[in-house]
Amino acid sequence: MCVSREDSAAVYQRLRAAHLSAVRAALEDHVARLSWSRQRIEHHRTERLRALLGFARERSPFHAARMTDLDPATATVDDLARLPAMTKQDVQSEWDAIVSTPDIDRAGAERVLARQGWFSYTPTGLQVFSSGGSSGVRGVYIWDWEQFVTLACLAWRWQVRGERASAGPADPAGEAGRPARLAVLEAGEPPHASTPLFDIATGPSTQTFVIPTTAPFDQILRAVADARPTHLVGYASVIGRLARAANAGELDIRPVRVSTNSEPLSAQDRDAIDTAWSVPVHNLWGSTEIGVQAVGCGHRDGDGLHICSDEVILERVDAAGRPVAPDKPAARTLATGLAGRTFPFIRYDLGDEITPLPGRCACGSSMPRVADIVGRRDDDFRYGRRTVPASVFRHVLGTDPLISEYQVRQTAGGADVLVVGSPDTTAVATALALSLRPYGLPDADIGVTTVARIPRHASTGKLRRFVALSG
Repeated sequence: MCVSREDSAAVYQRLRAAHLSAVRAALEDHVARLSWSRQRIEHHRTERLRALLGFARERSPFHAARMTDLDPATATVDDLARLPAMTKQDVQSEWDAIVSTPDIDRAGAERVLARQGWFSYTPTGLQVFSSGGSSGVRGVYIWDWEQFVTLACLAWRWQVRGERASAGPADPAGEAGRPARLAVLEAGEPPHASTPLFDIATGPSTQTFVIPTTAPFDQILRAVADARPTHLVGYASVIGRLARAANAGELDIRPVRVSTNSEPLSAQDRDAIDTAWSVPVHNLWGSTEIGVQAVGCGHRDGDGLHICSDEVILERVDAAGRPVAPDKPAARTLATGLAGRTFPFIRYDLGDEITPLPGRCACGSSMPRVADIVGRRDDDFRYGRRTVPASVFRHVLGTDPLISEYQVRQTAGGADVLVVGSPDTTAVATALALSLRPYGLPDADIGVTTVARIPRHASTGKLRRFVALSG
């Protein structure tokens, strides 16, 4: 029987209402965790790890084969180094051996994605997502009911804590004052996980407005203006562009809190947000595989992102997968998501680089911190043996006030750059060429073209800023 889009959306919304009630109930515990001592965090994390490893060993053939010399009942974080890293290729080729439930396989997951006219739940309460358009490698992922509850709490607990702190003792729940209006600037439609994860009313009076980022920017601008949001959450590049529009007098909104995700938050976008609204910014680093890895506390003097160390284990490792000291350079970051039992990610290679921050944050939390994620190592361009960091392009393009958005496409001898705005394209090309000289490209061929719009990925809504040459 064919189910209409309207019917599937109605079924989804009824189940989602129940799901969000579970999120709001669990938030109390997760907000309290932000005040835990380091020792309590580590004890909780160890027990969660043992539970995950024990479950994965019994239910996932892929992980059982990797754990022959590891006893889950006594394992510690340090023991993870005895396991091989899990790669994106493993996920693609071993999907049916990784999944821990007989209720779904890769073919079944693909059928769910093909049929859903809206976000949906399987008969056993699983959610199926697809992602990877920005990296060029498509992945299919599943979250179970309890996993989503945990991930939603990780995504929102810092904001809830901040709301309550600013409200004061007379309103401990942070629900007084004008009703909250949350504008969610995400993909908007299936199959990407960002919309259900961030379209969450954490308070009973919160009204949400989902604004798809795949629309032309003038439509996004009008929709945000009409929503009159008190809170903004969404892709970092989109919110940065909205902030620049506000600074130019093209958008009149007064948010009290901003949350960014899904893309690196550049220094230029953060500065634009601060200039436009001067409000707490909660930057989030996450992935569809793990969910939420780290979140900014929003404290004015709080640097970096707090690792969700009660539910996520991050390992900085060398090229051979061996852990490195906090003050030593690492080749990659491996992540273990403690909430993901249905499709366990254990020592998964994220492809991101992180830098630990020393000391305790000014916000008072014992959750460890890393510096803001500046981008994936895959964003860097390689010309033979020479590597040009993406930051070289970001510095020139992200600081030009006449550029609101850009995309850099690598060429054999340089790059073709698309920009939205009205910059002096010759001057921009010259500045980029000069910036590339120290990296062994004395005569880089740089082309800069002004366009009305840079298309975002059709399903994820993300902007792929850096497109490397294939092969």
